[in-house]
Amino acid sequence: MDIDKFQKLIEDTYLKKDAKRGLSKTFMWFTEEVGELSRALRENNKEDLKKEFADVLAWLFSLASLSGIRMEDTISKYTAGCPVCHGIPCLCVEKIEK
Repeated sequence: MDIDKFQKLIEDTYLKKDAKRGLSKTFMWFTEEVGELSRALRENNKEDLKKEFADVLAWLFSLASLSGIRMEDTISKYTAGCPVCHGIPCLCVEKIEK
């Protein structure tokens, strides 16, 4: 499934409920899902990881729709590689915090 079709599916399924809830409360649901993904990553549970990645993606797309953003339009930031160094792979030197 392509990005636009997925966003349309999420809109058809949840946009009415999410719009009624509002952007800030929908964002809170999103952050809760990110927390659940964090737990699945910590536990390295592959089945939970699949579910939580899907949940985070769905909530992210819903937030974009509520904000009037088409996710298909956002990926151009990365289609030429790293947005900073333009490398594929990224050649930026990361600062390591001590």
